[in-house]
Amino acid sequence: MPQNSSLVALFTFVIAALTTATWWTLGRDTTHEVDAATGAVTGPYEAPQVIACVVVLVGLVVVGALVLPAWLAVLAVSLPFTAAWTLHASSTDDSGLWAVGAILVLFGTLVGGTVVTAVTRALVRNRS
Repeated sequence: MPQNSSLVALFTFVIAALTTATWWTLGRDTTHEVDAATGAVTGPYEAPQVIACVVVLVGLVVVGALVLPAWLAVLAVSLPFTAAWTLHASSTDDSGLWAVGAILVLFGTLVGGTVVTAVTRALVRNRS
């Protein structure tokens, strides 16, 4: 773990920027798919897109957990991802339900990030 506060800030910024880029690349889809046969509407997110997003976020938390304090690794992923999601959702949803979604995204990324950092730290401890 870097001891220099400048390095900690740099690593935190890079992880936060990559998290935002992940949302921008994989999470801002607003296209709904309509099944021609049944008329069922799905989306806007497709399974491969969600899986790819989760895999990248898990990877960012793992890297963060290896180079930053655990709490900072979780926040460096959770807060920017939630902020990006919320900015987009609030601008495209007139119902106000985006606020509920924002809380769920924040809760999910915080809990998921905490689990990933705990597992990462446990694995690193066991290897030593």
